Amino acid sequence: MNLNVPNILTILRLLAAPAVAILFLFFARPWADWFALALFVGAALTDFVDGYLARAWKQESRFGAMLDPIADKAMVVIALLVITGFSGMNPWILLPATFIIFREVFVSGLREFLGATAGLLKVTALAKWKTTAQMIGIALLFATGAFEHYLGMQTFGMDRAMRDNVLAGNIPDELGLVWKYWGMMLSWYLGISVLWLAAALTLLTGWDYFRKALPYLRDS
Repeated sequence: MNLNVPNILTILRLLAAPAVAILFLFFARPWADWFALALFVGAALTDFVDGYLARAWKQESRFGAMLDPIADKAMVVIALLVITGFSGMNPWILLPATFIIFREVFVSGLREFLGATAGLLKVTALAKWKTTAQMIGIALLFATGAFEHYLGMQTFGMDRAMRDNVLAGNIPDELGLVWKYWGMMLSWYLGISVLWLAAALTLLTGWDYFRKALPYLRDS
């Protein structure tokens, strides 16, 4: 095992995956949301940096090739579990999260079964776009959680009419509710849209891997 810079970045990304969830045990919201967002985005960026450095510095290794997809899957799956939990099992998040997790487990099982012939399931350009969409959608939904929590704290005790009047500009917005509200709404709709796009790409790439593996699954 060669601990060069690209491999160290991959290891750090793998360790960041459970840390995203653990943050919610030690910090109150919305601080936990912001810390998780920062950690997730930082870890996601290493996904692009470690591959680039490995190719540029000619430090590609079997260890890195093995660990890189594991770190990606761990990050996505754990982050989706956290977001699904604090969203109250919202079906707009639960359904795409289910599709994504199902595909990851299915493809990992295919690779394990194929063993030495698993090389035919190489990562495609579409799969890379899928991973990118997952990272962006998850980051946006972490931001939604933070904005939503701020809005909830600062409107606590207000009745609906008063809150609506503040958002409409009829009452001075001394707490900055308007930008928090629009931050919540924009990150929510963009996050959900990108997450569903990621789920569609996830199912499409999963089918592509299954199609390529099918000849090796038939009995002679």
